[in-house]
Amino acid sequence: MSLRTPHPLLSASAGVLALAAALAGCGQKGPLYLPDTPAAAQRATLPQTVFGGATGKAPARTQTTPVPPAPAVPDLPDIE
Repeated sequence: MSLRTPHPLLSASAGVLALAAALAGCGQKGPLYLPDTPAAAQRATLPQTVFGGATGKAPARTQTTPVPPAPAVPDLPDIE
């Protein structure tokens, strides 16, 4: 009894059809836009992410508050 393997072209076309069906289910939910909230000002845009660097616009700088130092840990004897 010999098992027959499918033709490679048939397997590839079945994969392409499955991929097309999966992508067809991804409906567009509306137009794309760039958010203009303060939180979005620090994020990189898609071209900055893909190609690196800035696209002529420097990121907005925010004023940071200094972080207080961590509290000192007392020197305790080791427990054995």
